[in-house]
Amino acid sequence: MSAPHPTPPPLPLVLAGARGHGRRHLDNIRRLEGAGRVRLAGICDLTPLTGAELAGFASPPEQSADFAALLEATGARAAVVCTPLQTHADLATAAAARGVHLLLEKPPAASWAAHRRVEDAVREAGTVCQIGFQTLGSHAVPAVRELISSGAIGRVKGVAAAGAWVRDSAYWARAPWAGRRRLGSVDVVDGVLTNPLAHAVSTALALADAERAEDVTGIETELLRANDIEADDTSCVRVTTTRGTDVVVAATLCAERAGEPYVLVHGESGRITFWYKEDRVLLQRAGHGPEEHVHGRTDLLENLLDHLADGTEVLAPPARSGAFMRVLEAVRTAPEPLPLPPDAWRTAHDTPAPRRVVPGVDGLVAACADTLRLFSETGAEPWAAPAASAGTRTS
Repeated sequence: MSAPHPTPPPLPLVLAGARGHGRRHLDNIRRLEGAGRVRLAGICDLTPLTGAELAGFASPPEQSADFAALLEATGARAAVVCTPLQTHADLATAAAARGVHLLLEKPPAASWAAHRRVEDAVREAGTVCQIGFQTLGSHAVPAVRELISSGAIGRVKGVAAAGAWVRDSAYWARAPWAGRRRLGSVDVVDGVLTNPLAHAVSTALALADAERAEDVTGIETELLRANDIEADDTSCVRVTTTRGTDVVVAATLCAERAGEPYVLVHGESGRITFWYKEDRVLLQRAGHGPEEHVHGRTDLLENLLDHLADGTEVLAPPARSGAFMRVLEAVRTAPEPLPLPPDAWRTAHDTPAPRRVVPGVDGLVAACADTLRLFSETGAEPWAAPAASAGTRTS
């Protein structure tokens, strides 16, 4: 009888960016440390975390605002980067240069060139990089792909996504980079399609089996804004793929009511709706009653740890973000977002800070997903028609 394999020691890990969205990563690392998978060796943040914020960890981690120095001082083997998006590429390449494996929050970079730089650095270093598109860990994604390949809804005519969210003025004031296209000469691209609802874009591309850069043949964008910001807050995009399937995504942060974002797969004999934050799938097809299933989800950091331990396939490598980065690049290089006329929006006071609401935008976003059309093609709202003049097409 062979002796059992010894349990590997916890992997020393550094977290860069522990506040804001980073708190979710901190909680997850706390969970994984409790399970013996990792040891929080260091935290990189401009302001050190307090003892209360670090409650539940076995020992206080080292803290520093210098990410590279912290990696070297702690001997970290892995890092989670959840910092402002324009810093992602520099921190990712710093980790790769030190042989540190990485979970890198979405979007992976603020330009196509920066994304390529991350890919090159990881490949040359022989390290592993997981991009934080959490939906790619959902078991619903392969389940929906199986439904499509089995012919459950017939030939796929197109894939769409719709996101109608609410963000108030405090959201745009939360950081100097919020709502910016660039800071001086540094790309930021903090628009609705590329940051808050980036998952809608990534998930739609995944269900269309068009995730890699080479899967994209053309991109059309219509970028608008109701808020007094540089970036877009109400936008749509159509991606043409090598399979001949169009992917349309419509999104807003100026909704009348916050809704659950979803991806819609249109087939000749049915359709599939995937509420990706809930891992919930609804199948509707001719000759059958509706079928709904809620699927499980694999945590992306845990998946990275499993890969390092036993070679489990990495779920969200940089290559699976290639098509998304083509979309981000199209948004980055598009003309400045078109401001909506003052009569197209109103100010609401139903959130802690005032917010701008675009009446009718919830229905418009849904109509784009239902019809695979851009804002300017629906004719639903008078302010949507000028979007065509602000749009771009790249190939």
